[in-house]
Amino acid sequence: MAEGVCFSEVWKTYERELGTDAQPALRGVTFAVRRGETLGLIGANGAGKSTCIRLLMDFIRPDKGAITLDGRSPADSRLRHDIGYLPEIASFPANLTVLDMLSFVGATHDLSKNDLTEQSEKWLRALELWDARKRPIHSYSKGMQQRASFVLALVHDPSLLILDEPMSGLDPIGRASITQLIQSLKTQGKTILFCTHILDDVDRLADRLLILHKGEKRFEGTPIELSGNFGTTTIVDGFLSAIGVIQP
Repeated sequence: MAEGVCFSEVWKTYERELGTDAQPALRGVTFAVRRGETLGLIGANGAGKSTCIRLLMDFIRPDKGAITLDGRSPADSRLRHDIGYLPEIASFPANLTVLDMLSFVGATHDLSKNDLTEQSEKWLRALELWDARKRPIHSYSKGMQQRASFVLALVHDPSLLILDEPMSGLDPIGRASITQLIQSLKTQGKTILFCTHILDDVDRLADRLLILHKGEKRFEGTPIELSGNFGTTTIVDGFLSAIGVIQP
């Protein structure tokens, strides 16, 4: 992906619910994720983080503005082969195993039988799921389900990873395992956009960060630039200053 991800003046408003006024989920948001970069997308609930991800995945379309991935619209079906998507909440059909799900993903991405077998074993072993590969996924712990979701996102060797709350609900051991995985993917040159509300993860993993608040961009840059802009020493204080909770 030579050009990475680009949002340009993107607006999105959802249909209003009965008795309420429609409020824009995104208000002219512009940002970029450069090739080989890890961008941490942070914000409180309702900031617009999930809307950005849904737009990138072409689950919804913008009202105004432009979105490109490697110079192409998210609506271009060929992009599916370049993207690995980790949803916030894993949802697996009852009684299917991770091998069943991998067969489906392999067919979706036109992987040969040999490539699918090789990549499946590689990632199942790397994420410590090899011995559980024939068990129904619904019997997995939360951490195991999260790792299974990662296997499905990685098996086709995507160049861009979109990770929605990758540490959600994990215990400290699970978080350490996923942190190590993301750090490894960074060294492989993957382009990574991850959405999180755990600011320590941003500090540890992100090259740059994007702060959204009530659908508006409040900051885009490196952690050092965040500290310089707001005169803070931690990402937490920088974030709170950027959204106006504390005064810089």
